[in-house]
Amino acid sequence: MSAEVEELVAEKVTQIVEAALLAAEGPVTVDGLFKLFRDGELGAEEGRKKVRQALKDLQSKNAERGIELVQVASGYRFQARQDLSPWVSRLWDEKPPRYTRALLETLAIVVYKQPVSRGDIEQIRGVSVSQNIMRTLLEREWIKVVGQREAPGRPAIYGTTKAFLDYFGVRSLDQLPPLDEIREMIEPVIAAEKAAAEAAANEVANNATGREDGDTANFDTAAIDTATPEGSEPLTTADRDSASDALDGEPEQPAVAPAQDQ
Repeated sequence: MSAEVEELVAEKVTQIVEAALLAAEGPVTVDGLFKLFRDGELGAEEGRKKVRQALKDLQSKNAERGIELVQVASGYRFQARQDLSPWVSRLWDEKPPRYTRALLETLAIVVYKQPVSRGDIEQIRGVSVSQNIMRTLLEREWIKVVGQREAPGRPAIYGTTKAFLDYFGVRSLDQLPPLDEIREMIEPVIAAEKAAAEAAANEVANNATGREDGDTANFDTAAIDTATPEGSEPLTTADRDSASDALDGEPEQPAVAPAQDQ
């Protein structure tokens, strides 16, 4: 009889956890799910074990369904499976924002070389960084000011946020793809911008146009990979873990609609 009651309790816990994750506006941690239960409904340690088991059960239960339960930096959340995104995206009329090569290069430098200052980014890219790019990344909450460098003028230094990790569906910086794969992701953007620039040039009599910020011939991932911001050491695995841990205590902020960079 006791085994049957225990199974019923476990099933109820799973139902509550599932309902909470579906109703939540964002990822929920194990502690956040545990707080849903009143004192006495679950034991302290036993209760957390039941919550974790419920999460495992839900992951197994949804393994072959159209949604999946994933763990990201801020906790657990349900999301549509990645391979179904071409169909699911048709629910919305508006197209997702397209980001320029300059913005993607800047973001890649912050991700793989953090903490970095704006001067570091400009040194690695070889061109000035538009204020619109930095504002877009900050408003998108993909990067944030993590400190100030002990140098003349005490420039702000930037790092990634939990929101960045959540957006890309990873728990830590170590789960991000190698820099070579990032180049493969950015190359289509480069090709599209180049084609658009050539089309525009053919429509005007004067083909002499100035190069805008970010119009480098190629996305030089090697430069990012080997460059080291002034006064700092290359980012190691431990550094990345520390950067992620440093963000664990910060409160989550509501998402801000991204501004279009120029």
